[in-house]
Amino acid sequence: MRAVLIFLTAVLLSAPLAAQQQDFSGLARVDPATSGVTDDGDGLRIELGLSQGVPWRLFTLSEPDRLVVDFREVDWSGTTPQGLDRSARIATLRTGAFRPGWSRMVADLAQPMVVAEAGMQVAADGSGARLTVVLAPTDRAGFDAAAGAPHDPRWDLPPALQTSSPRARPADGRPLVVVLDPGHGGIDPGAEAGGVVEAELMLQLARELREALRRAGGFEVVLTRDDDSFVSLERRVAIGHEARADIFVSLHADIVDQGVARGTTVYTLSQGASDKASAALAERHDRDDILAGLDLSGADDVVAGILMDLARQDTSPRSLALAKALLTSIEASTGHVNRRALRSAGFSVLKAADIPSVLVEAGFLSTEADRKRLTDPDWRAKFTAGVVAGLQAWALDDAAAAELRRR
Repeated sequence: MRAVLIFLTAVLLSAPLAAQQQDFSGLARVDPATSGVTDDGDGLRIELGLSQGVPWRLFTLSEPDRLVVDFREVDWSGTTPQGLDRSARIATLRTGAFRPGWSRMVADLAQPMVVAEAGMQVAADGSGARLTVVLAPTDRAGFDAAAGAPHDPRWDLPPALQTSSPRARPADGRPLVVVLDPGHGGIDPGAEAGGVVEAELMLQLARELREALRRAGGFEVVLTRDDDSFVSLERRVAIGHEARADIFVSLHADIVDQGVARGTTVYTLSQGASDKASAALAERHDRDDILAGLDLSGADDVVAGILMDLARQDTSPRSLALAKALLTSIEASTGHVNRRALRSAGFSVLKAADIPSVLVEAGFLSTEADRKRLTDPDWRAKFTAGVVAGLQAWALDDAAAAELRRR
């Protein structure tokens, strides 16, 4: 493990130096004609032709076995993971934005392999660069010994937050702080069906809802992401705390693998899911972080332990009231909610102890009727009007309940 980290440190130091010498700026574009992932004997070779040199790093992770390559920054437009992957030793390849200014490639490995060679050659005149990575087969013990993300404060998950007392209700006339969380993003596109990508659609919906709340007055709105970037579940929760949010609303439009689901559904947090479909959905949401190349082993979980106990005491009833208020208003505005519209599951993004939080499945991309509604600006306008009305109704009831409790 020590040798691997020393090697990666050398890579990190040399790449930015090359970039400074060549005065690189902007994105490095990938040349599809000179790029690909191919089998190399009994190993694997990755070749990426780039328009210029960029800082980069790589590492491997286990459970599942995967190779992660980070760049500052690569434009993947014009390429697809399917077009790049020509290897039988790659189970799945994903590319996309990861952090602002950084992009990522994640390759799920069909067998344990270690990095045998890695380097970036930059043209003397700065006209292009080529990244070459060669992986060689190894055994399970060898892979596990080499796996792990190098420590880098710029990339670590946010530290565990100390839970404070629930924030006082805005009885003093201050705006209600609402954190809108458009699901997925960047290297994690979320659900895709009929040419519609969940991450893109939810960002559009979040922006429209932000505008509707601002026009209504009485709200201050923060988005967990305002571009096509990946944001980890822990980071989304941390953004809610940093904003001192009064409400946290996560927006999604998933697909179901079995059966048919339609209409808006609102989820609250619970240790035990209300049904098997909700449990599977929560598990898939959590797994998205792993598939995007995060190393969660040994990380402090900001959404567990004592936070859960505090959530049950005060925030859980308020979250349930918020979910009911939203569903009542959304149904009145759109007429389309799920027949079991109020559900619960262990969604990590809802586990902030001191912020009433709900996850809203605006609809299901796997159902054609829902997909048509979600992509219809007029329907989305009705949906956002319903959400605004629901938040306003909840705020009034919550303030009244707080006053009664103080007495």
